[in-house]
This record gives sequence, structure tokens and C-alpha cells, in this order.
Amino acid sequence: MIKARVRPTPKGRVVDPKAAAEVQALLGDAPRRRDLLIEHLHKINDKFGHLPAAHLAALAQEMRLALTEVFEVATFYHHFEVVKEGERVPEALAVRVCDSIACELAGARELLEKLKFEGVRVIPAPCVGRCEVAPCVVVHQNPIAQATPAKVADAVHSRQLECPETKYIDYEQYRKAGGYRLIADCLAGARKREDITKIMEDSGLRGLGGAGFPAGRKWRLVAAEPEPRVMAVNIDEGEPGTFKDRWYLERDPHRFLEGMLIAAWCAGVGEIWIYLRDEYAGCRSILERELEKLRLDKPCALPPIHLRRGAGAYICGEESAMIESIEGKRGMPRLRPPYVAQVGLFGRPTLEHNMETVYWVREIVEKGAQWFASQGRNGRKGLRSFSVSGRVRKPGVHLAPAGITVRELIDEYCGGMLDGHQFYAYLPGGASGGILPASKGDIPLDFDTLQPHGCFIGSAAIVILSRNDKASHAAVNLMKFFHDESCGKCTPCRVGPGKAVNLMQERKWNQPLLNELSQAMMDASICGLGQAAPNPALSVMKFFSHEVE
Repeated sequence: MIKARVRPTPKGRVVDPKAAAEVQALLGDAPRRRDLLIEHLHKINDKFGHLPAAHLAALAQEMRLALTEVFEVATFYHHFEVVKEGERVPEALAVRVCDSIACELAGARELLEKLKFEGVRVIPAPCVGRCEVAPCVVVHQNPIAQATPAKVADAVHSRQLECPETKYIDYEQYRKAGGYRLIADCLAGARKREDITKIMEDSGLRGLGGAGFPAGRKWRLVAAEPEPRVMAVNIDEGEPGTFKDRWYLERDPHRFLEGMLIAAWCAGVGEIWIYLRDEYAGCRSILERELEKLRLDKPCALPPIHLRRGAGAYICGEESAMIESIEGKRGMPRLRPPYVAQVGLFGRPTLEHNMETVYWVREIVEKGAQWFASQGRNGRKGLRSFSVSGRVRKPGVHLAPAGITVRELIDEYCGGMLDGHQFYAYLPGGASGGILPASKGDIPLDFDTLQPHGCFIGSAAIVILSRNDKASHAAVNLMKFFHDESCGKCTPCRVGPGKAVNLMQERKWNQPLLNELSQAMMDASICGLGQAAPNPALSVMKFFSHEVE
């Protein structure tokens, strides 16, 4: 009789007792739910500067998950670095040099070559959402505006690692100025859901994250779905050139929070999740502090509000990918239908909004629909927050009438072009919105006005190029970004941008092949990343062919 061989250890990875104890201490009494996986990974990553394999095994055991589930999530996000057994442990301190379009125009590539520190990782990073102070370098969580080698060296050597505090309208100041009176009136029965929803519809406010779906109509659609309904607020503005959400959060966070609560009430939502990109450490501190004040001194009954931290993935700006991430998974877009308004977060009907959309709710309700609708130019309605960067004197967020032209925006709001620079081209909608020449500088900037030219406004991120720049070089930068940020779920998006980069780095572009590749990406990608990735290349071939022939 053959005796069964006894294994000296249990099947699978053996959990190191020391790692298990450290993980248990880091998690404390926090729930071990599956949707908190990314939050718990952050705790380990913050502690060690990376994710040791032994601690991932311990986390899997602690959360009763398969180790493969933990590894696939940990390796998906840019801000997590998994270190397997026997691999070199990376330097604890990371210096991230933004290399997206605005920072590249400001000399990020040259800066990256000059930054060398012993015992410090210096790495390129995708857009960090501070295009108005390009080039930007982030030392741990401390963003260095208009970075120079000396500024970065000072932050590294003096260990200035945290995001500095900013002055903003806090809870006490906001309440003193009449804040939360509107939502209190709503819950007390002084205002009706139908009336406020009608105001939003009449104002013409559309989603300001890029898609432009009418806000009031979205509230009605979600309210018509069965309970329980939830809300997810998207503050993962990773589009190169976009920084308006951060701009408003750093100045008036409670205006956003009250607008969020009003939208949730109108749609009959019972629980709210806020998804904030990891690069916004300063905003996270503000929201944690101010949400706690709101809970301790409630102006009215509040639904449960959860703040979730992204981990560095542009794709999570897509609503269903964000929902997957909130659920503790890889941020990969879902196939539609069903739409998130029907089956969204945790399988429930979900009101998904961009942060800036709800930021305007209180002011529109108080001042009336006509106030907002009457603000536009050139036959358009409303106001737009333009994130402007590039070759202008005054980059930043400029609140201007919808339908303003880029020439008017430069002259009236941005102080004109920088000395020695002539207006040559512009990105009307961030990385994915295409590139237009100065000769198209009189097109009204708004939803639906740019599509005839193969472009769109998206989140209104305007990047200005001058005659010192080349549109083709900008397009290569943008295509590299899309290649790095593809989630990999569908082949055209996973492979296409990389192939396009190779073609676009040739002195003379193979335009027929690039057009064919672009069409495949647009036709077969399941979400907006792959569908919009070809726009910069197509714009260059259409409007700047002299650069690539």
C-alpha cells in the first residue's frame, strides 16, 4: 500500500507571521470587506513605500480572498509597486516628474534628465493635474510648482514630503454665509424635488466631466429606478490639461458637498461614494477634515458618505471603471447595456456625476435657471470652467461664457500669449479632444460645436501651442499617454496606441496605415479611451499635414 505523501506546509503560499501581524496592525478594526481592498493596499504601500509580496499574502488571508485577486488589483494601478520575494526593494522616496503635454512644453524632459539623488527614485509620471504650474514635480505627495532642479533638491533634502495646506472656505465660514440652508430646506419640505429638478433642466447644465449629459435629466432617470439607489462622484480628473476639479476643491469644498447632497436628494439616493484621484493628497486632507466637521455638526440628516482613494489609473475617469475601482477591483470599463443608472455600483441604480457638475447646483437653484442659461456667447448657454495651460501669460482655471472662442479666451482671460510666442494651435478638450490650428480659433467652445472638425470639448481643458511648438510632437506625447493608460481589456486599445506611437515617431508618417489603425481603435474599443485616442493623430494629418509629409 502506497502511503500518501504528507506536505510539510499547507498548499499555497505560506503566510509569514511577522507580515500577518503588521497587516493586522495596519488595518486595525477596519472592516475586511472586498470593496476595501484598494484602501487596505494603500495602508501597506504608505507604510513601506511599496507592496511586499509577503504582506500581500497576509492581506489575502486577512480578507479571505484568493491571492490572485489581491495581486491582480495591486499590479493594475500605477501607484502600487509590488515587490516579489528576492527582488530589489525600491527606494522609499519617489520623485515623480510629470511628462504630460503642458509639462513637456515647459521643459519636463530636460528636467527629468537633471534630477539625480542618491537613494531616491526619480521617475516620469502621467499628468498630475497641475498643468497651470508646469513643469510640476511631486516629491512623495508634495507638488513642486514650476519646478527647477534647485527647488526639487531642496524639497528632497529637507524632507518636504507632504502637500502644503491651502486656504479655503471651511465649514464654519460656509455655514456663516448661508451654506447648507438649501439642503436643509429640501429635507424640511420647504422645497420640492420636482421644482429643483426642473430648475436644473431649464438651466441647461450638462455633465462637466466630458460626456455632457444633461444633469436634470440624469436625476430623473435614476429617480425612476427601484430603490436602493446610490451616488458615485467622479473626481479622478486624469485627462492631461484638466485641473478644474482640484482648483474648486482647494477653494470651496462645501459648495461641492452641498450640491452633491441636493443632487442625491432629488434622485432619491441613500448612500454616496466620492472617488478622488490619488495625486490630490491636499484635496483628500481637506475633504477628510471637512466631512468630519459636517458629520459632527449636521445641518440636517445626512446619508452615509464614503471617500475613496484612487491609485493612479486614468481609465478610472470612465464611470464604469471608477465603479469597479470603488468595489475594490481593477478599474476596467464595463460593457453596456446595462447602464450605470440602471445597474451600477454594487449592482444598484447609480447617479454618477463629475465633481464640478454638482458644484454649480446650489448657485443655479438660488439664482435661477435663467441666470445660468443667459451666460453664453455665440448662441450657446451657460458658463464653463476652462483649464488653460501652455503658452499663455495667465494659465489657470478661467470661468467664462460657454461658446467663447479660444482667441477671446486668450485675449480676455489669459493675458495674451507669452512674450516671444505666436498662437499656432490648441487642444480644445485635453488629450483626447484633438488639435486644431490657429486658423480655427474662432469656433465657439462648447458641447457639439467642435465635432464637425473632428474634435470635442470634453472637460474644457485648453492647451495653447505656439509657433515654437509642433502639433505632431504634441500628438506623439498624447498617444504615449494613451498607450501607458490603456487598461488592456480590449485588443485595439491595448495594442493600437503603441503601434501608433511607432508610426508617429517616423519623420514621415505612413498616413494610410495610421488612418486604418485609427479606424480600428475607434470602431472596436469598448470605452472612450480607445475610441478617442486616435484624435490627436487624425487632427495632425487633417490640419498639420505639412509637419508629417
